[in-house]
Amino acid sequence: MADEPQISELSFEAALRELERIVTRLESGDAQLQEAIDLYERGDQLRRQCAARLDAAQARIEAIRTDAQGRPTGTTPFAAG
Repeated sequence: MADEPQISELSFEAALRELERIVTRLESGDAQLQEAIDLYERGDQLRRQCAARLDAAQARIEAIRTDAQGRPTGTTPFAAG
């Protein structure tokens, strides 16, 4: 697993595909214990990276408007530029 690309260098789609391959491998039950641990750790890193990218994309798409008390009152579409 040392020759795998850095997770931060992967596109969202590539990270998701790799995560799906890891889940399939772990679900098969064929991995030895150390390999399963390594796969799980990389999968967790991939999951966190994908979640962070989705959260960032969501934040770019809409911003929540709040009133003076901090209660949500609606959303504002993302304005590019």
